[in-house]
Amino acid sequence: MDFITKPIWSILLNAFVLWVLTLVVTDIQHTGGLHFFVVGGVVLGLVNFFMKPLIKVLSLPFVILSGGLFLIVINMFVLWFLSYFIGIIEFRDVTFVFPNWATYVIGAIVFGIANWLLNLLIK
Repeated sequence: MDFITKPIWSILLNAFVLWVLTLVVTDIQHTGGLHFFVVGGVVLGLVNFFMKPLIKVLSLPFVILSGGLFLIVINMFVLWFLSYFIGIIEFRDVTFVFPNWATYVIGAIVFGIANWLLNLLIK
């Protein structure tokens, strides 16, 4: 992909994954409508580009020992960071709330599967 279009596709795909996540996991609460998905797509795009590869490399022994299940923990961290970032920056009328840790686990599994399917379809 082109240098300019790759970030735009990343934002759109991450926004779509967030939309799927909020549809499948009904306990997740969000406000802001389209603004939420745009902000979430931008933040997830940046996290997936900068932080997630570093976290995956640093946690590689845990991923290997757990047979890949530690990737759920990494996705939980990414979702927690998104929720924390949106809460701390206080975007206008945009919130993203997980009621408990079990919702993070279910959300991380759905998030990972949706990302995997989208990457499989795109490539």
